[in-house]
Amino acid sequence: MPPTPEQILAGLNPEQRRAVETLEGPLLVLAGAGTGKTKVITHRVAHLLARFVAPESVLAVTFTNKAAREMKERISALVGAGEAGRLAVGTFHAFCVRRLRRHAERLGLPRGFAICDAADQLGAVKEVLRDLRIPEKSLAPGRVLSRISLAKNRLWSPDELAAGAGPDGPALAAAWERYDALLARRRQLDFDDLLLRTLRLLREDEEVLAACRRRWRYVLVDEYQDTNGPQYEIVRLICAEHRNLCVVGDDDQSIYSWRGADVSRILGFERDFPGAAVVRLETNYRSTAPILALANRVIGHNPARHPKELRAATAGGEEPCFLEARDEEDEADFIAREISFLVRRGEAAWRDFAILVRTQTQPRVFEARLRAAGVPYRLAGSSSFFDRKEIRDLLAYLKVVANEDDEVSLLRILNCPPRGIGRTTVERTLAWATERGLGAGAALARLDEIDGIPPAARQAAARLLADLAALRRRAGRDLVGLLEELLKRSGYRAEVERCYPDPEARRVRWAAVEELLNFAENHQRRSARPSLAGFLEELTLNAADQEDQEDGETDAVALMTLHAAKGLEFPRVYLVGLEEGLLPHARAAAEDGIEEERRLAYVGVTRARRHLTLSYAAERARRGRRRRTTPSRFWFELQGEPPPPGWRPVEETLAPAAG
Repeated sequence: MPPTPEQILAGLNPEQRRAVETLEGPLLVLAGAGTGKTKVITHRVAHLLARFVAPESVLAVTFTNKAAREMKERISALVGAGEAGRLAVGTFHAFCVRRLRRHAERLGLPRGFAICDAADQLGAVKEVLRDLRIPEKSLAPGRVLSRISLAKNRLWSPDELAAGAGPDGPALAAAWERYDALLARRRQLDFDDLLLRTLRLLREDEEVLAACRRRWRYVLVDEYQDTNGPQYEIVRLICAEHRNLCVVGDDDQSIYSWRGADVSRILGFERDFPGAAVVRLETNYRSTAPILALANRVIGHNPARHPKELRAATAGGEEPCFLEARDEEDEADFIAREISFLVRRGEAAWRDFAILVRTQTQPRVFEARLRAAGVPYRLAGSSSFFDRKEIRDLLAYLKVVANEDDEVSLLRILNCPPRGIGRTTVERTLAWATERGLGAGAALARLDEIDGIPPAARQAAARLLADLAALRRRAGRDLVGLLEELLKRSGYRAEVERCYPDPEARRVRWAAVEELLNFAENHQRRSARPSLAGFLEELTLNAADQEDQEDGETDAVALMTLHAAKGLEFPRVYLVGLEEGLLPHARAAAEDGIEEERRLAYVGVTRARRHLTLSYAAERARRGRRRRTTPSRFWFELQGEPPPPGWRPVEETLAPAAG
């Protein structure tokens, strides 16, 4: 029997209850760290259903597959799997993929378009830079890709990027136009395009927009502070008439401006949606009162924020510890020894600890000290299942089977395993194809027309094309059978044996191949209409969601950046490197990003449940030389003290160099 409205509301505090019961009109729920944000979202959906709102009328979007799964599971626990299964709950990107698959022809897109993953995007940018004769040393491909992505997320045009990106602007704009043209030729969209094309569909097709508005009468957006330009516009268009939009977020945890998130969206919600109700969730169920006192103290220095103050649900707690270390070695050594001491005394488990850093280079010294102390650790985000060579190789085969215009994947598998198609053959084939305006696949089928191609290479290419054609005929709902046929035709086990002569390494690598077979079996079992395109789409979206790759069950100390720690919590946290130039980061300080750096410090503090240690090193090695450091402004703000006389912020130390 479905729960009644009162049963759903039971156990909520007054603020949570108000957020759940406010069903009509725009609603902004300011959910401070640890205040039960997910509980409010899931109970609000359940309350809508208990009030006889059709499940098909509810759309809930969030940012990661992990968050979407948790939302679905918790709603199912409240209302039952049947009702929950009729809801539209997922990530922004998954929502957009479904719209584009359904209405591809309205935008002139091929229905079978592929989604370009991060590695393919980088490969495309490198190809574009070569075509433009721009050396990678002068304009790094990764930087080009991030600037194009940021421009897309800000809804800029190439001309606006050219005008607003400094001296590199014109080159970036030219690379962007070539990059988009290359993806179009390959029938691919990148992750940003999924959002932009959906926005264009809603803006230009009144019929599709009207259908979306009729269907989704109640829209919920999780982590609203992380929305970028296209996401905001998509939500605004769908909700413009009924205005039943509930957004949940925390401007104090907006830390992703570098990938397009715009904190002004949540700060300006009441302006954008006049008459909006605002509910503040300030009762924190995670951290102790002394830890929250520090969090409130530091974030209170940000002028652009919604006023709110976290309150601990229970009294008491240990005062945070402030550690002044001699240097980074001393900082890491003290922390490693303390963790080892507490675990060996039985006061904690390894998994209770997290060491949070600002930059990707800081973990190196901690890794060395943790290993020396015999402390097991996991470096969050250091590797992904989808980054393994064998997985990328096999996915490249599948991508070419699904999309014969996918040149990046075709070039990857041409000689993998080695089949006698050497670099010279590839270069001559690509040059010939470029002269005639052909793709690599079309040129490969005409090797007999290209001078200087050895007979063995022609025969190997013909066999590969024949194998791919046979696999395309086999492609259907039996994905496991397709993969097994692929492994057989390609002789891929021999490739694993060639690359990894050590038996144990070979076993581990082949286990990854078998796990891909497991993924295929799971997709077949869960999908109503399993397909190769759907399987690749699912894998690509999952690979982009780094949060899904973290193994929170491992009994090891978590070593991670502050950005990676967002959304997590630990009994014991070390927030390290509180120095000017590190936290706040020098680049952020130079670009007027101090408020976001302060939000990063706030996020770090609020990851701790019971114990918090904050540290800085008086000296730190930089560029091979040992230098004195300056304690972070946040170090003093957290303690409620002014900096000492003579203290200088990092902006002042950068000013002479900038001039």
